[in-house]
Amino acid sequence: MRAIGILSILAILISASGLTASSARKETNGALPPTQPAQTSKQADLAIIVNKSNPTDNISYSELREYFLAERSHWVNGGGKVRIVMRAPGQPEREAVLHLIYNMNEKGFTSYFLGKKFTGEVLEEPRQQNSTPDVIKFISYIPGAIGYVRADEIDASVKVLRVDGLTPGEPGYKIKL
Repeated sequence: MRAIGILSILAILISASGLTASSARKETNGALPPTQPAQTSKQADLAIIVNKSNPTDNISYSELREYFLAERSHWVNGGGKVRIVMRAPGQPEREAVLHLIYNMNEKGFTSYFLGKKFTGEVLEEPRQQNSTPDVIKFISYIPGAIGYVRADEIDASVKVLRVDGLTPGEPGYKIKL
C-alpha cells in the first residue's frame, strides 16, 4: 500500500509541475529525454533492376544517369534497346530518383523528355507503372528494360545491378529513398 501512496504522490507532483514528454523534449532542444530510446529512421535503398537476360552486372553512377536521361539508347554490351520504366508521379521512389539520378523535379523531368521527343532524340518517354509489382513485371518481360524498386521488394524475376560496384545495403550505396 505504501508503494501505491508514493506513486500517487509522484503522479500528483508531475501533474502539478506540467512536465510532459513533449515539454521535456522542448527543454532538451527536441531530443528525446534520456529515459526514452531514440527511434532511428532508416533510409530504404532503391535497387536498380534490369531484365535477367541483360549481360550488364555493374554500372557507374554516371552511366546510370546517361541511361536514365536517354543519352544512351542501347546497352553497350549488346543488352538491346534501353527501355526506362519509372514509378508514377507522386510516388516516393520516383521523387528520390528524380532528385538523385535526374537532378530534376517533376516539371523539369516532363520538360526534358518533351524536348527530347520534339527534337527526335527519343521516340518514347519512360514508361510509368503504378506499383512495384508492375515495375518488376514490366522489366521481367522486356529485354533492355531498366528501372528501380525498393531493395526489400525485389524478386528473382529481375537482376539487381551494382552501381559503382555496390549493391543496395552496402556501405556507400548512394540511391536511397
